[in-house]
Amino acid sequence: MAHPKRKISKTRRDKRRTHYKAAIPQIATDPTTGESHLYHRAHWHEGKLYYRGQVVIDKTEAEAEA
Repeated sequence: MAHPKRKISKTRRDKRRTHYKAAIPQIATDPTTGESHLYHRAHWHEGKLYYRGQVVIDKTEAEAEA
């Protein structure tokens, strides 16, 4: 099992960790509904599932047929 020969100082350890940062998620606005959503993700708006401005699933039609 590997173990360090010398103690790593707090400063050196923290210098190494400076590059680990959380990225802010990019938010897109749907051109059809004006709804904000994450890029490359479908989103629900008024019972319909939209992806890239197109209706993918219409929940209101499915409920009316059933």
